[in-house]
Amino acid sequence: MRLRVLLEPRHGGSYDEMLGLARATEEAGLDAFFRSDHYLGVDEADRSYEPTDSWATLAGLARDTSRIRLGTLVTAGTFRLPGVLAVTVATVDAMSGGRVELGLGTGWYDREHAAFGVPFPPLKERFDRLEEQLAIVSGLWGMAPGETFDFEGEHFRIDGAANPPRPAQAGGPPIVIGGGGPKRTPAIAARFATEYNGAFPEGIADRFTRFREACRRIGRDPDEAHLSAVLPVACGTTPAQAQRRFEQIGTEPLREEAVVGDVDAVAERVRELAKVGADTVYFHLYDVDDLDHVHLLGQVAESV
Repeated sequence: MRLRVLLEPRHGGSYDEMLGLARATEEAGLDAFFRSDHYLGVDEADRSYEPTDSWATLAGLARDTSRIRLGTLVTAGTFRLPGVLAVTVATVDAMSGGRVELGLGTGWYDREHAAFGVPFPPLKERFDRLEEQLAIVSGLWGMAPGETFDFEGEHFRIDGAANPPRPAQAGGPPIVIGGGGPKRTPAIAARFATEYNGAFPEGIADRFTRFREACRRIGRDPDEAHLSAVLPVACGTTPAQAQRRFEQIGTEPLREEAVVGDVDAVAERVRELAKVGADTVYFHLYDVDDLDHVHLLGQVAESV
């Protein structure tokens, strides 16, 4: 079981704060540090939120950490052109020595796009663009020396790319695709994903089933892919400490998905997710300064 940290800082966070949490992740023996890709917090009225760019942050972490894997869950496809994204991620992968993973999705937070002047097309178009982006990113990463790459889509065109980005990982970093959509999400993940993220625990077994069925429809062995879940977590050595951490969780729907309790309670929830197929769990955290929480979650890794 791969146990990872996913940071969605409640009020944003500086680079130094995120570095502290990433290093705590490394010290705790957890597998990876991922961060969300948002320029606003979930609470739109929070004027204290400090936006940072996910890939600029990960570039710094690539040099300031040594073991953990690094990635986004997930990069908003609306934020970046696909060719530029392929170069950016490959650059960070090389900087990290091959420890980067790319989570990529349609983007969903309309207010965030309006606040920073980012176009926000309708959902169908965002899915169409995502599919083209994935074809371009994976195509550029998969180029052999001496080849050129062309792509002609409805939304993007690549004309004679002959200087491909050079990630450290052969064939490019793993691609993570996830969400609860019943049709296009599993179909796109079956084509492109190294890992399918079924999002939060409620209903995740059905989402895993739909992904496996989508793989079989295109002749892919579903066992080739990792299956992962996002688990909001409030772990404490006392009920009061766990409750305090629970109060940091962003919104009521996320609180309803959370596990609250001691190390044994969290470990049991991880085992339940493993029973329905998950081999990777992201501990969804909100307090960028709570390094003790991460070290406590390291004890969960020792018991599952």
